[in-house]
Amino acid sequence: MARPRSAAADRAILDATRAALVELGWSKLTMADVAARAGVAKTTLYRRWPGKSEMVVDAVAVLFDELELPDRGSLQADIEGVVLSFAALVSRPETKTSLMAVVAESTHHPALRDRVRSAIVDRQKHLVLQGRARAQARGELPADEADAERTRRTVDLIFDVVAGTVVHRCLVSDEPVDETWARTFALLLMGGLAAVTD
Repeated sequence: MARPRSAAADRAILDATRAALVELGWSKLTMADVAARAGVAKTTLYRRWPGKSEMVVDAVAVLFDELELPDRGSLQADIEGVVLSFAALVSRPETKTSLMAVVAESTHHPALRDRVRSAIVDRQKHLVLQGRARAQARGELPADEADAERTRRTVDLIFDVVAGTVVHRCLVSDEPVDETWARTFALLLMGGLAAVTD
């Protein structure tokens, strides 16, 4: 019977992976280096992940699992809150380096792109579902239609707009996401271009 995985070892390995990425970059990161930093045998890593790509994706994914959507009383306030939290997360050096490295690498490897989608992107869509359900309960949004596929496409679009905008602003434009920007973005998302025209 196999021994259960150690949660402490998992944390140490994923922390070491992100630290190695910040210090060494993608090309110089090795499984051996991560094992040494984490204080485990290299075989411990290979029992969990087939290679460094999968390990790095999981190291990034656990960071995004920290995101929450506290009830701030209105849909606009909820959007502002999650935008500020998401921006703070992606601006952390370990998140920024890890995310950019794995996204760049995934452009050459469809299997890695699929893993990024399932481990990071799809896992975070629960925040959109939670926010929509809360807004529907308040009467701020209409109830979902019976067409489940249309609802899925709507959730995907909302996620893409929010995540894509914040990632672009933080990692591509390198501009701040403060309360004023988050409020303007939330107004745009809720009301369209007319909502933010002076």
